Amino acid sequence: MERPLNDVLLVPGDTPLADWREIYRGASVRLPASAAGPIAESSAAVQRILAKGEPVYGINTGFGKLASVRIDAADLATLQRNIVLSHAAGTGEPSPTAIVRLMMALKLASLAQGASGVRPATIALLEKMIVAGLTPVVPAQGSVGASGDLAPLAHMAAAMIGVGEIEVGGARQPADMALRASGLAPLALGPKEGLALLNGTQFSTANALAGLFEAERLLQTALVTGALSTEAAKGSDTPFDHRIHALRRQPGQIEAGDALRALMSGSSIRASHLKDDERVQDPYCLRCQPQVMGAALDVLRQAATTLGYEANGVSDNPLIFADTDEALSGGNFHAEPVAFAADMIALAVCEIGSLAERRIAMLVDPALSGLPAFLTPKPGLNSGFMIPQVTAAALVSENKQRAYPASVDSIPTSANQEDHVSMAAHGAARLLPMARNATAVVGIELLAAAQGCDFHAPLASSPALEAVRALLRAQVPHLTDDRHFHPDMEAANALVRSGAVTAAAGLALPEVA
Repeated sequence: MERPLNDVLLVPGDTPLADWREIYRGASVRLPASAAGPIAESSAAVQRILAKGEPVYGINTGFGKLASVRIDAADLATLQRNIVLSHAAGTGEPSPTAIVRLMMALKLASLAQGASGVRPATIALLEKMIVAGLTPVVPAQGSVGASGDLAPLAHMAAAMIGVGEIEVGGARQPADMALRASGLAPLALGPKEGLALLNGTQFSTANALAGLFEAERLLQTALVTGALSTEAAKGSDTPFDHRIHALRRQPGQIEAGDALRALMSGSSIRASHLKDDERVQDPYCLRCQPQVMGAALDVLRQAATTLGYEANGVSDNPLIFADTDEALSGGNFHAEPVAFAADMIALAVCEIGSLAERRIAMLVDPALSGLPAFLTPKPGLNSGFMIPQVTAAALVSENKQRAYPASVDSIPTSANQEDHVSMAAHGAARLLPMARNATAVVGIELLAAAQGCDFHAPLASSPALEAVRALLRAQVPHLTDDRHFHPDMEAANALVRSGAVTAAAGLALPEVA
């Protein structure tokens, strides 16, 4: 179950993924006092650079294809305000509040590293907005993941200057009104600040991190439901023997096999068919769980490494080096690493759901499971789990369509100045919907596996799996005759989403981050 959240000390450049997970789950943030020095030095460097009178991209020039246009000193404040207003061109449904909060925290940590030339007051406003629960309304579509997540971050920056809308306590208000009601004044942007706020990969990274955190919970829960399905089908735990996986040397596979074996340890159901079982091998959906789930685990960990670097990096442009008073223009805003990580997460989520659906299909098929057809005592009169399996199949198919790599796509923008883009935002934003689909599949498997084990009474499964069954049965009774199935599915899905299933099992399960 969820535990109480504490404020996260957001150490610029050195915040672990576990802390980003806490922020995603709702924790507030605060910057350490040590961040003040680099922030002030970077801001002062911008003023010294301006005093030189030389053209510097993003500080006293236009943007993108208009970089060669020199801007007069009297117009620098207007330049920064204009880039925010013109770039706040997103569309579609608002991004989830948790995603926007995480995006704000990522931007805060990036700016606080003292490489963006942003004033202390600007960073303080962003921090205060997070603490006060002032969340800009950010349309989910409009970024191609290069030159930064310009449109989404511009909507965040627009709210900081009092334009657009802010969500407070679940209600949307005009941004200037929401700021003033919280005792905050809309920001007047200084040189470089508009560009620093809207340039970067924080929108893509926030979505990718959210997908990673949901995938971790999904994987852990699918190991539990996979073990329960193995029990329901009176499958063997021999394929989970540590010696098998040690010979292959794949770390995730070894951990997944150990977890499955531990989950089934002490099972009376398993003990009942250790001898004289005429079956020689189980279907792949049972036997190859360590290989599939372990591979997913390894891929998710690779994605976690990439996203950990990105979350702690600085990705706006140009970057300010206060020690030499230089503004260096590069391409850290290109989100290709995030796009690759998002594609990897999508593949893992898709396969976790796919394998779970195959176990559901196996359980409802009496020829494979040895259980009553569609897991109902009176097949024919009752349909039992016939259509929940169809629903699982539909969700898996939808995820397959969504799993096509986004990183292989590119479309030129900004009059071909930005001629190769990552599509990281698109690739990352699909992850939460994919995770929801796979979670629903695992929820259906939880119901089906528990129903299957019910037919083996009075034999019991392992203590860990019986605790999970008891958790479910406290909300969803055994299905004897057909009833309205949707509430059962919603209850099971809620248990999966909340982490209650893995908590009930009471065992240490493989972690991604």
